[in-house]
Amino acid sequence: MQSWPKVSIPALPGQGYPLRLFDTATSELRALAVGPTAQIYVCGITPYDATHLGHASTYVAFDMLIRQWIDQGRTVRYAQNVTDVDDPLLERAAQTGESWDELATSQIQLFRDDMTALRLVPPDDYIGVVESIDWVIERITVLDEKGAIYRVDDDLYFRVDSDERFGQVGHLESAQELALFAERGGDPQRVGKENPLDPMMWRAAREGEPRWDSPFGPGRPGWHIECVAIALDRLGMSFDVQGGGSDLIFPHHEMGASQAQVATDSWPYARHYMHTGMVGLDGEKMSKSLGNLVFVSKLLEAGVDAMAIRLAILEHPYRQDWTWTDSDLARASERLERWRAAVSPPTGPTPTRALDEMRRALANDLDTRSALRAVDVWAEEQRLRGGDDDAGPGVISRSVDALLGVAL
Repeated sequence: MQSWPKVSIPALPGQGYPLRLFDTATSELRALAVGPTAQIYVCGITPYDATHLGHASTYVAFDMLIRQWIDQGRTVRYAQNVTDVDDPLLERAAQTGESWDELATSQIQLFRDDMTALRLVPPDDYIGVVESIDWVIERITVLDEKGAIYRVDDDLYFRVDSDERFGQVGHLESAQELALFAERGGDPQRVGKENPLDPMMWRAAREGEPRWDSPFGPGRPGWHIECVAIALDRLGMSFDVQGGGSDLIFPHHEMGASQAQVATDSWPYARHYMHTGMVGLDGEKMSKSLGNLVFVSKLLEAGVDAMAIRLAILEHPYRQDWTWTDSDLARASERLERWRAAVSPPTGPTPTRALDEMRRALANDLDTRSALRAVDVWAEEQRLRGGDDDAGPGVISRSVDALLGVAL
């Protein structure tokens, strides 16, 4: 599947500081030690509706991580999936009268357009479930040979008890796991299951649904195994960061880790788990099911500057749940105007304080709010012509572009 166009990232003097990042699996802020090539897998969209601010906030956060790696002089290998066949997509297609694959194609292109406008670094591997069916079948076959698979009617299920480390991503109580599993696509009440938490691996063909041939009979993949198959094929075991929204901690990332660990007889699936907060509107989580969405494409069509949208997102700590308001966008637009006014004079000398403060802030768990404040201070000093920072407008413009993804 085609990703979106590459982003040009300006080179900066010096390099970024070692990064400390909160790890969901250990519940602590810890050094993110990676090699010359940093590997990240971020769970992608289910393309049955346009990109909303919740999506944008999540993917901007991981774009910030990737930009800090690049500033450290590292190469990045970035993989992202697209769940281009799944129940919500099929249900929306039935409601609208579209074919499920045409609906997916149109929404994937809209997502690409939104990511391009927001200047996100594209994945090296952007892969749909439909493209990865053979890899899914291969992984299920391995798990079956290890005794981790069983049938309920013609559907295949994964035994979570086959992984002795199950539960070590989210560290939830059993009651929490059951509640979240039922809420987020699981079927804990299904008769015939050995454990209510066992997830479906292969859904046997149903009337009117897409299907693929397999050794287990015609059908389609379950949710979690698709990401496992893609991540293991593209990145291998023990890649650096598994990312997604906090609503993916359980069951998706928990189940995926167990399936990969049992399939490969190794640990860990990912060395670090990074999760973003949820974005709300009018007191509720912004979601397609609730219909309380603010779409990136609609804001752009209304003439909103994409860089103002990005700045509005960056004002909020990535791990924090927050609520979108019109005032967020108004403040971001005003900030963007101030910054652009400050960088309009001719290029000045080499930077010191402002760039360093940005780097130090971002190295501390991607503290974008403090990084924005550093640029605010510089812009005000430029306005007053009384600051002691010798960072020239041209260098600051490139720094804001490279580190924050905001083109001035």
